[in-house]
Amino acid sequence: MTLKNRISLLVSLLFTVLFGLASAFIFVLYSNFRKQEFNDRLEIKALSTIKLLANVKDVDYKIMRLIDKNSTNELYNEKKLIFDSNFKLIYSSVDGTKINWSVADLKFLKKNKTFFKKQGSNELFGVFFDTNAKDYYVLISANDSYGKRKLVYLEYILILSYLLFTAICWVLTSFTVKKTMKPLSSFYQKIKKINENNLDTRVEAKSNKNEIDLIATEFNFMMDRIEVSYQKQKEFTAHASHELRTPLSRITSQIENKIGGNEIDSNSKNFLNIILNDVNQLTEVITSLLILSKLDNKKYENKETHRLDEILFTAIEKLNKIFPDFIILFEMEESENLDSLLEIRGNKKLLEIAFSNILKNAFVYSDNKQAKVKISCLAQNLIISVSNTGNTLDEKEQKNLFQPFMRGKNSNGTSGFGLGLRIVQRILTLHKAKIVYSVPSKNTNLFQLLFHI
Repeated sequence: MTLKNRISLLVSLLFTVLFGLASAFIFVLYSNFRKQEFNDRLEIKALSTIKLLANVKDVDYKIMRLIDKNSTNELYNEKKLIFDSNFKLIYSSVDGTKINWSVADLKFLKKNKTFFKKQGSNELFGVFFDTNAKDYYVLISANDSYGKRKLVYLEYILILSYLLFTAICWVLTSFTVKKTMKPLSSFYQKIKKINENNLDTRVEAKSNKNEIDLIATEFNFMMDRIEVSYQKQKEFTAHASHELRTPLSRITSQIENKIGGNEIDSNSKNFLNIILNDVNQLTEVITSLLILSKLDNKKYENKETHRLDEILFTAIEKLNKIFPDFIILFEMEESENLDSLLEIRGNKKLLEIAFSNILKNAFVYSDNKQAKVKISCLAQNLIISVSNTGNTLDEKEQKNLFQPFMRGKNSNGTSGFGLGLRIVQRILTLHKAKIVYSVPSKNTNLFQLLFHI
């Protein structure tokens, strides 16, 4: 999971939990408030009745029942019981509906003065009133239909609000985090494209007020140091290779002149030929290193348009002069847009080196000195395939195939230094192309050069 998605998820979950807790807290508070408010209402009702009994002598209970009947809100379904000090029922407003009570309730009431409990859908309130003359126990049972209806309404409101605001929170959090993290995404996309060919790329830092811009600034400083070190390394390799080529050229010339003369015997000539072969191999290594060190040099940038088939034919022609027994079977697939795909903007010299190296590789590792070259296209991709028969590479060797000085088990008995394919890959990378190796069938090596137009 990406950092952006993780932050969005965590923030959204946090707000979801907080909204849930807040809604539950509000519901519990209002529920307790309703209960306490209804409790106070019943207590006032009970106390008013007791005051009537205490202040009026010889109360007519029929008149009192009539008063209760006319003053009681039927929606509350209020029922009232009054007991004297001997727990004897002296007044009841119950008409059909009974109140569940016991002597234990009255004793508890005498000890604690009041109590409040739930009986089914009704709520029962009890109060003990101690007068100078008599003691009274009052039980009032009622159903707070108004309060409960408000509580249910509040519950619906809280649930709907919770769902609505949670959904809005998730959407807004995702949008806000995405917008906030956009500079970081741009930073990632920028550095992902950096390689050895574009070390001069820098990340834009608008200010030093946020962490992302601070990271971008430090990253640019780091890239400056890396680029300087990398350029010094490449300059050293280029200068060293250039300086080594001059004495090697002199040695080669002197050996060739000595071999061409008649003043030495055949054994000496054979010995000099061996030395000359070693010097030529050393020269080839130095030339390859020099090419690698200069591949990202600005002087190789060439945006002229060239045809790949013409460059390929030139490379084949030059290679046939070096290896006259090398047989190349050529095939070009017919396609309507093939001509346009063959045209590419790039450096002709570098592309010729790449084709020469891949063809030379096919010749060296072929078991019959033959290679098949095919030009085809797929959608907007031009594919140049070079295949040969011979020993193939295993999966482990394929992973390191394009690393410098890498040579597989099939290289036993063949000359080379493992730099040719590395040069090909670097040249193709400069031209926004790539090379892929595969084994389509037994003892068949296939290299595909993919040019995206």
